[in-house]
Amino acid sequence: MNTKVTIAGVEFRNPVMSASGTFGSGMEYSNFVDLNKLGAVVTKGVSNIPWEGNPTPRVAEVYGGMLNAIGLQNPGVDVFIERDLAFLEKYDTNVIVNVCGKSVEDYIEAVERLNDTNVSMFEINVSCPNVKEGAIAFGQKADALFNITDKIKKVAKKPIIMKLSPNVTDITEMAKAAEAAGSDAISLINTITGMKIDIERRKFVLANKTGGMSGPAIKPVAVRMVYQCSKAVNIPIIGMGGIMTGEDAVEFLMAGASAVAVGAANFINPFAMTDVIDGIENYMRKHNISDINEIIGCV
Repeated sequence: MNTKVTIAGVEFRNPVMSASGTFGSGMEYSNFVDLNKLGAVVTKGVSNIPWEGNPTPRVAEVYGGMLNAIGLQNPGVDVFIERDLAFLEKYDTNVIVNVCGKSVEDYIEAVERLNDTNVSMFEINVSCPNVKEGAIAFGQKADALFNITDKIKKVAKKPIIMKLSPNVTDITEMAKAAEAAGSDAISLINTITGMKIDIERRKFVLANKTGGMSGPAIKPVAVRMVYQCSKAVNIPIIGMGGIMTGEDAVEFLMAGASAVAVGAANFINPFAMTDVIDGIENYMRKHNISDINEIIGCV
């Protein structure tokens, strides 16, 4: 049975990876999950300098998922290289670094610092607020997305994946902009903007007022957007959004994703990723599928 997939020249032993921000850099989960079994570890967002993140409370449970407004808190690229990458080098798995920034220059600086490390790919988080454009996310305007993709592609020594925001009018317009600017792949969806109010306290539950919603409730939206993008572009897609089981993952693959990322499920089940891998293999055995590539985009 072949579960290998290839994205932008990088081979993955299976199509399952972590969703950025839900798995740290694997350290927190390494007692539960054999990182060698994963297709890849996708790290938490890394910026050129340390970010403090948003004030608390930053997480809230909602029907069918959760809201988070962490604010991409991280210690910066230098600590990340010394601590997190040094840890991940012990494992035989692909490492994809999620890169964030508040200006194009921030992204470029972080990518250039990571260029000569052993990472396999960069995932560019364009849901960050662009401080020079009135805090509109880089991924919410096609011309801004094209511009940042083009500039990062010119300096990156590894393939780049643009992680698309679903908080747009037409997701295919964004996918086409990323492809036209030279992105090697796209990943979607990032979280959907949501809000929760405490009616007893008459206050917002999150200090940030709004947060990103993830979890099973967003899966139908994510599957639809992955399908739309698979019809609009010719570059590989990594699908995510509410994947809890192997069956969920197969749905994304059939919609056109070449790989999938597991996110919120890790918070309620630390074994979620290996359970998803096992679930995909069980599905393949049950349906006599010898090569996982047979079902990618089959609908």
